[in-house]
Amino acid sequence: MSNLTLALDAMGGDHGPHITVPAALQALALYPQLTIILVGDRIAIGEQLRRHHRTESSRLQLLHAEQVVSMSDRPLHALRNRRKSSMRLALELVHEGKADACVSAGNTGALMAMAKVVLKTLPGIDRPALTTALPTTTGHPVYMLDLGANVVCDSETLFQFAVMGSVLAECVGNRRRPRLALLNVGAEEIKGNDQVQQAAQLLQATPQLNYRGFIEGDGIFTGAVDVIVCDGFVGNVTLKTTEGIARLLVQQMRQAMEGNLLARALGWLLKGRLKRLYRQMNPDQYNGATLLGLRGIVVKSHGNADNAAFLRAIEEAVLEVQRQVPGRIKSRLESVLLDKS
Repeated sequence: MSNLTLALDAMGGDHGPHITVPAALQALALYPQLTIILVGDRIAIGEQLRRHHRTESSRLQLLHAEQVVSMSDRPLHALRNRRKSSMRLALELVHEGKADACVSAGNTGALMAMAKVVLKTLPGIDRPALTTALPTTTGHPVYMLDLGANVVCDSETLFQFAVMGSVLAECVGNRRRPRLALLNVGAEEIKGNDQVQQAAQLLQATPQLNYRGFIEGDGIFTGAVDVIVCDGFVGNVTLKTTEGIARLLVQQMRQAMEGNLLARALGWLLKGRLKRLYRQMNPDQYNGATLLGLRGIVVKSHGNADNAAFLRAIEEAVLEVQRQVPGRIKSRLESVLLDKS
């Protein structure tokens, strides 16, 4: 696409405009074809723009919002009482065709509820799923879903997640005929609850999908598959555990290299390799979870993202707009459902 427009919820997350505005300015410098609409409190956004010696322009626009969705707002409360919030107005810009995608670091539950009401789900999709790419030992990311949008899922919902995840891995991850697995308590066919067992049967009966069976937790980062499907409860616990372990290992390495003279000398010699390792393990490198299954593109940044992490979420939105992800999911789903009927 020669030109594209993103709507940014500038007030979302733990830091609001202090992070979202500088990241937006970096994105504009990286993508000459990009226009950004910053949605939020005009005064707060204006202060950050002045700090960076910038003003509104044809590529950087402001839309004032009277309200903010707080991180503690319950989804239903936000849906009913935050109609003039920066999150809601950013989503409405996508619905009205004034923006190609929305990026927010705000309340996940509220974003999910608002996006489903404002944008609606694609035909054949019951619930949107939250997904992101995770690092593997092969260097090729694995897409995992759902990561917390739906804590309880039936077998049909898991099947829909599999279709959506496969399309994302194919058109964004450039994986030809992506390998797909269900996360389970064991790799044996007899293992798992009823939902997982029934979902496996649906996937086995769908030749358009490259289903490889069950995978256990210790296989997530091996690169054995390209897409891993689970319910949102399991997925969110897995994601948060992964992020915690990554930060623990990085902290341990730093402490080890700050020890005696020999450790510091060794750290200096390995500085380049350690930096590369840190970039691979740093969860911020993979920031930018997508709400798949909507009639529009919505990317969720984690709430405590810094400039680099929020920029990564913006880049994910740009890529999905360029690859026209919702349209491809719609086409694939129609093909699968037609063959099932």
